[in-house]
Amino acid sequence: MTMFCFQCEQTANGKGCTVAGVCGKKESTAKLQDEIVQAVTEIGFYHHELRKSGRKDADADRSTLDFLFATVTNVNFDDTRLTEILGKAKAIAARLQKETGATLSSQQSTDENIVSLQTLLLYGLKGMAAYAHHAWILGKESDEIDAFFAKALSVLALGQASVDELVSLSMECGMTNFKAMELLDAAHTERFGHPTPTAVAIEPKKGKAILVSGHDLLDLEELLKQTEGKGINVYTHGEMLPAHGYPGLKKYAHLVGNYGGAWQDQHKEFAAFPGAVLMTTNCIQNPKGYESRIFTTGCVAWSGIQHIADRRVVDRGTGGTKDFTPVIHSALAAPGFSADGSDRTILVGFGHNAVMGVAGKVIDAVKAGKIKHFYLIGGCDGAKSGRNYYTELAEKVPKDCVILTLACGKFRFNKLEFGDIDGIPRLLDIGQCNDAYSAIQIAVALAQAFGTDVNGLPLSIILSWYEQKAVVVLLTLLALGVKNIKLGPSLPAFVSQAVLGVLVDKFNLAPISTPEGDL
Repeated sequence: MTMFCFQCEQTANGKGCTVAGVCGKKESTAKLQDEIVQAVTEIGFYHHELRKSGRKDADADRSTLDFLFATVTNVNFDDTRLTEILGKAKAIAARLQKETGATLSSQQSTDENIVSLQTLLLYGLKGMAAYAHHAWILGKESDEIDAFFAKALSVLALGQASVDELVSLSMECGMTNFKAMELLDAAHTERFGHPTPTAVAIEPKKGKAILVSGHDLLDLEELLKQTEGKGINVYTHGEMLPAHGYPGLKKYAHLVGNYGGAWQDQHKEFAAFPGAVLMTTNCIQNPKGYESRIFTTGCVAWSGIQHIADRRVVDRGTGGTKDFTPVIHSALAAPGFSADGSDRTILVGFGHNAVMGVAGKVIDAVKAGKIKHFYLIGGCDGAKSGRNYYTELAEKVPKDCVILTLACGKFRFNKLEFGDIDGIPRLLDIGQCNDAYSAIQIAVALAQAFGTDVNGLPLSIILSWYEQKAVVVLLTLLALGVKNIKLGPSLPAFVSQAVLGVLVDKFNLAPISTPEGDL
C-alpha cells in the first residue's frame, strides 16, 4: 500500500485505492491532499481557539474553503499547485498558532466506528466547502458557516470526540450545509434571476465552439461577455446544463445549447468536440489527446494544462477579473462544427420558484388522482456498472407519476420522452447538485399544502452518489429528518457496518435493489 483513499463511490474493489486512484490520482497527489487536509484541521483548531476570544481571521475562513475544495474528488491533480496550497496552509496554521498561543494535542482513535464517523464528517465538510466557495465567489458569506467549519475541524484535529458527539456534529454539518445551499441559491438568483422552464438544444450548431463544464455560473457569464460578437457558440456540459434556465445567462444568443452528458463521458465527448473546453470546477479527468485545447480555472487543475488565473479577492462577485483570451484563441483556431444538428431539445429550469408558480395546478392534479406519486431520482453520475438502474427505474415509473431530478445523474434518462400530465411535464429538472435546496423547498411546500410533513408525502427519494458533495447533501436530508431514502449504486466504503446500522435504524436508509423491487 503506497496510498489510501476511499472518498468516492468508485474506489477500488469497493474498499479503497491503495496504489493509484481510480480517478487518476497519483500516489504523490494523494499524499499532498492528505497533508493539506491535516494542515486544514490544524487551521480549524487554532481558528476555533481564536474565535473563542471573540476574534476571527478572514484569510483562514476563505482558505479553509479553497483548500478543502482542492481535495474533493476530480478537482486538483496538479502536484505543483497542491504543493503551493500545502505551503500556504501550513503558514496560516503557524501564524494562528503563534497568535493564539494554543497547543494542539491530538489523540486519534483507531476504533473503526469513530474513524468512520470522523471520515463521514470530514467528507461532509469537503462537500460543503465546495458550495460555500461558490457562494463566496458571488459575494455571499456567512459567519455561522465559517464558525462551524472551525469548530468541526477542531474536533477532527483533536480526535477525542465520542460516537454520540460525532453523530451530532454530522447532523449539524447537514443543517449548516442547508444554509450554505440556501446562500448559494440566493447568490445565483440575485445575480442571474430565478430559473424558468427553458427548452435547450442538444444538437450542435454550425460554427466555432467553446464547451464549458463544471459548476461555476459566474465563469460562464464572464466567458459569454468576452465571446460576444466573436462568432463563437458556447455550449454547456454536465452540471452546467441548468445555466440555460437563468434569465441572466440565457439572454446571450450565443449560448446555443448543451453538448454531451455527464462528467464520466468526457474522454470521448471532449475528444470529439471540435473546439476549446473550459473546466470551471471539479469533474476533470485525464485530458490525454486534447491537452492543447482544454483549460482549467478556479479550484480545478491538471498538471501541464493551461490555467486561467483566479479572481482577485477584492473583486469577488463582480466578474471581469479573468482573461479568457487563450480559450477564445483556441476556439477560433479549432475547426468548429461543420453543420447544424437536429432541432432536438430537453427542458430545464424547474427550480423552486418555477414549480411554486404552478403549485396550485400540481396540488389539484394530486387531489384529482391524476398524479399518484413523485419520484426524486438524482445525484452524481459515474462510470461504475450498476448505474443503468437509474435509467431503468425512470423508464418504469408509472405514467401517472412525476419525476423530479437534479445533478448529473439525470443524464441517465433526461433525453427520454416522458410526456406530461395535464400540461405538467412528467420530468422536472431542478438543476445542479446544490439545487437539492430547491427540491427541499418544493417538498416542504407540498407537505404544507397537504397538511403533513415531507415523510408523509407520496414521494420516494432515490439517490446516486459519487463524491463528497453528494455526501453532504445526504447529511442535509438526514438532518432534516427525511427518511426512507434509497442510495446507490453501492454504499460508501468509509461507513462501517455499525454506523450503517444506526443510519438504517434511525432513518431507514437502504441500498437500491432492482427497479422493479424498489418501485
